[in-house]
Amino acid sequence: MRFQKLFQPSAAALLCALSLAAAQAATGGEPAAVIQVDVAPCLAATAADDLDKAATACAAVIDNEKTAKGDLVKALIARAALYARHDQIDRAIADDSRVLSLDPALADIFNARGELWLRKGDKPKAVQDFGAALKIDPNHEKAKANHKAMAREIERIGAQMAVAGKPSFNCARARRAVEKAICANRELADLDRDIYGSHLRVLHEAQSPAEARKIQREQDEFIARRNAGYGRPGYDLKKAMQERLQQINGVDGY
Repeated sequence: MRFQKLFQPSAAALLCALSLAAAQAATGGEPAAVIQVDVAPCLAATAADDLDKAATACAAVIDNEKTAKGDLVKALIARAALYARHDQIDRAIADDSRVLSLDPALADIFNARGELWLRKGDKPKAVQDFGAALKIDPNHEKAKANHKAMAREIERIGAQMAVAGKPSFNCARARRAVEKAICANRELADLDRDIYGSHLRVLHEAQSPAEARKIQREQDEFIARRNAGYGRPGYDLKKAMQERLQQINGVDGY
């Protein structure tokens, strides 16, 4: 009885060993090797700009839990660039964001995502990413250029906001009824400033003194008509100002 009890676990162990040996024999006598995820088809498809093939090849890499971190980063970067080329901005941003969660020290990807934010019209996020790229690599040429351009854009927007709703003249010195009406209406004030700015531009672009005098005379005549016409029945100040702006800039706006 004791011998039988001792034999039972030994038999179980022997059966396990035999089963393992049989499995190895069925596969050539060696333990099964771990299958490595091949990133090459994904990279090839994205390099060829083949969105359909990349969708399958890259998903096989990106969605596989066994994919090595380095290969996962490569696949995500390649797919993000492909999405960006095909104007699938949200998908490209999502892939770049995942890359940065895996490796937050990639200045190129911060800059790439910043450019994507800019294409979406999200300037604050774009500036933030360009700044992050420069923090990692202060000599990153693209990030430097992008950050500088955005700084200028923000400065320009700030300048526009500072004069928004203000005409080309000082409202504190306004005496005419038409001038007071322009000062009291934000849209008319903006129109007046646009007319004045466009007038100065075409005056500066004049090819001769005679042309410059003609341009100035047209502006003076408009102001005179505006001052005389305001308040009279049927006179539409806003329409007159819009027509004058179109006259200066042309039908196409320049």
